[in-house]
Amino acid sequence: MRTNDLKYLFAYTIPIATLISITSDGLLTYTTLLYAFIFIPVLESIFKDVESKKEDSKPQLENKASNIFFDILLYLNIPFVFGLLIVGLYNLTHSQLGYFETTGMVLSLGILLATNAINVGHELGHRKPIVERCLSKLLYLPCLYMHFYIEHNFGHHNNVATLKDPATAKFNQTVYSFWITSVFGQYISAWKLQLQLLKINKRSFFSYKNDMFYYTIFQITYLSIIYLFFGIYGLTLAVAIGVLSFLLLETINYIEHYGLLREKLPSGRYERVQSHHSWNSNHFIGRIVLYELTRHSDHHFKASKKYQILENKTESPQLPYGYPTSILLALVPWVWFALVNPLLEERK
Repeated sequence: MRTNDLKYLFAYTIPIATLISITSDGLLTYTTLLYAFIFIPVLESIFKDVESKKEDSKPQLENKASNIFFDILLYLNIPFVFGLLIVGLYNLTHSQLGYFETTGMVLSLGILLATNAINVGHELGHRKPIVERCLSKLLYLPCLYMHFYIEHNFGHHNNVATLKDPATAKFNQTVYSFWITSVFGQYISAWKLQLQLLKINKRSFFSYKNDMFYYTIFQITYLSIIYLFFGIYGLTLAVAIGVLSFLLLETINYIEHYGLLREKLPSGRYERVQSHHSWNSNHFIGRIVLYELTRHSDHHFKASKKYQILENKTESPQLPYGYPTSILLALVPWVWFALVNPLLEERK
């Protein structure tokens, strides 16, 4: 392991900011929001790409891919996420907080779940070991998005950049419209995929292989436990935090594939997924905070690659800003269209 690899410790700055948010009052309850969407964009404008242009050799990449240090960094997010969520819900339900402070804490916890739960779950969900895939689903649990495991791995990665994929935003589609089509479309798609798998394996709906059935039970159980310990108010807040987290995920989905489509071949099939079917972002700070999720083009080109060895695909369409700034821009559709649509036109 090289000193440069320690940069991924920076991903824990979101949990640290969240800890400040949920144990403070006043404006400090917005620490995570301010950090993620003001401080990081400013840093990204200063440190656009501070790394050496020299590529790692094949032996170096193989060593990084097998180094357990990078896996441990992911695993540690599990106690951090659930610990902070419990502390946050306790403080929200046992402290005298105003609407301003409650909103700040809920937003902070939603950002935490989007970055250090869903994002880390996404990385682990592409791994082969069953333990890591189970940890992936565990991280999706408080986000109320366990079905994402099935739809993302067996739906999105096959159908990305086609009209069949609910997680690919259409040209001139607003992020608000996309939230509706993607959230409901992916849930429906997950059930369809699950039923197809059951049919192929000649199993009934009530088979122990029906993961979607288990996901529903697990999430109801999770919410029931929240209600038991934190009451109806805590349950309401937990649902709000979960919804915020998956809406942030869907906003990231929006900017990752907006307006990109694969060509249909004479055979009726779509061309294979290439690195130019996803938007790429090589802005340094966002990369390491999100475990290289922003190098999304290489991830779709080869989904089995671990985050620490993903490459910057320069031939891919490049987002002019990092993910945090792009998320903010997407929330103002006319600004997003004015910025991104000309980049799409240039590629035609």
